[in-house]
Formats: sequence, C-alpha cells, structure tokens
Amino acid sequence: MSLHLYVLFSLEPDATNKITNTNMITALDKNTALILIDLQNAIVSMPVAHPVKDVLNNVNLLIDAFRKKDLPIVAVNVNPSGAAWTKTRKEAKPASFSNSEDWFKISKKANVVEGDIRITKHTWNAFFETPLNDELKKRNITGVVLAGISTSIGVEGTARAVSEIGYNITFATNAKTDLQEEVHQRSIKYIFPRMGETGTTKEIIEMLEKTL
Repeated sequence: MSLHLYVLFSLEPDATNKITNTNMITALDKNTALILIDLQNAIVSMPVAHPVKDVLNNVNLLIDAFRKKDLPIVAVNVNPSGAAWTKTRKEAKPASFSNSEDWFKISKKANVVEGDIRITKHTWNAFFETPLNDELKKRNITGVVLAGISTSIGVEGTARAVSEIGYNITFATNAKTDLQEEVHQRSIKYIFPRMGETGTTKEIIEMLEKTL
C-alpha cells in the first residue's frame, strides 16, 4: 500500500497519533476565504458544548482580520425544508426548526455585512447544489478557513467537499462547537488533520498577518 493510501485509510492508533500530534498551521494561501457555517438564529440558540458567546467572539475576530485584508467572507445558512435527504429513513430523529424566516437568518451577533457572500445550503455540505464553488473560483480562491456550528455536521460536511475539490483548508478550532464535546473533539483530533491544518483563532490571525 502506498504511503498516500496508508494515511487516507489506516485506522491503526499509531498512524492516527502521528497525524494528530503534528497539528499546526504552516501557511495560508494569499487568496484565502473565510467560510462561516450555519451561524443562524436557530442554531446559535441551541445548547452546545462550548459557550456560544466565546465561539462568536472568535468568529468576529476572524471576520475583522479577513476584512482588513480585503479577503472574502462567506456566511452560510441552512434551510433543509423539502430536501431529499430529509425524506429518507434514519435512526436518529432529525432536528426540527420553526418555519419562521427569522430562524434562518444569520445571527446579528456575527459581524456579517451586506457585502459578504451569502450561501443557503439544504444539506450538511455548503457546496452541494449551491453557487459557492463558483463564487470562490471567480475570486481565484485557493484556500479556506472554516468556522461555525456544528463541528461534526455542517463544518465537517463542508470540509469533506472542500477537500475533494482541492482547496487548502485551515480549521479554526476555537471558532466552532457542537452539541456534544465528544463529537466535536473527534472531528478536530481525527478527521480534520486528514484534510487540512488546525489552529486557534489567534494562530490563524498571526499567520494571516505574516502572509499578507
């Protein structure tokens, strides 16, 4: 088996530890976009593993840093109403949302403004049947920073698509959260390092300053 396939598919503990123990941000592309996942009223009001106030504070620090560098900021929300996947059989009961339009609006606690890119998705993946990839391509984006809620669903679902398309990915570890700490940590420790690099908001901003 080639080394590349070994890293992709091996589930041996030693191999996983080698990946997770070397987590660091080595670079950010000159053309990097900040993608914020599902920071809408319905989701930021849910009981999550970390204080939403702290998550949003870190999100806003990233927004400010990207805005100062004139780099794209993408605010993604989700509205699964009528989506095909909602009609399939599942063991877990799907989350239910009010039909109120306010529930789907990006929270005012996230400093998203009119000029930012807005994307509405209907699955876990912000690229599936949306114009997101086209929006990034026409801006010559080659890398993305991912943040938002929740870590193991919207963020990870989008990250898998980002990786498949071929963008460099940086995960802001303290600008995201999940309903359970266990699944949040699983994504950060074992999944994200296989797709990109992980670091704190502070580390990402420092690397951004070095890059541009």
